[in-house]
Amino acid sequence: MEQKIHQGRNVKRFREMLGIKQEALAFDLGNDWNQKKISMLEQKDVIEDDILNQISDALKIPVEAFQNFDEEQAINIISNTFGDNACVGNPNSTFKFNSIEELKKLHEEKIALYERMLKEKDEMMARLEKLINK
Repeated sequence: MEQKIHQGRNVKRFREMLGIKQEALAFDLGNDWNQKKISMLEQKDVIEDDILNQISDALKIPVEAFQNFDEEQAINIISNTFGDNACVGNPNSTFKFNSIEELKKLHEEKIALYERMLKEKDEMMARLEKLINK
């Protein structure tokens, strides 16, 4: 039986793996986006290519990941590849899990930058209001 790939669910999975909230992704995608629109997008089976490209750029994840990732298939591959004692006591095992951690760190830095920019904007608006009201 052919398992259908749910692109919206894949967007949600990768977004959550990176620790990115829907609001932050909406912010990255621009003014036309908000949290509710991201939520609706993540429920869609198939997402338009141009939107997938934008999400790919924002999350730094290849479009093919959203189009081709099948959780059931991935679980089967992992369970068939790694037996019960995989990498336990195997000195030749080398795993690097840094890339997702590094991506999370970059996105946290980006969010901190946005928060700082918003704070500066609010402070500037307050100063402008004071100047106007003088």
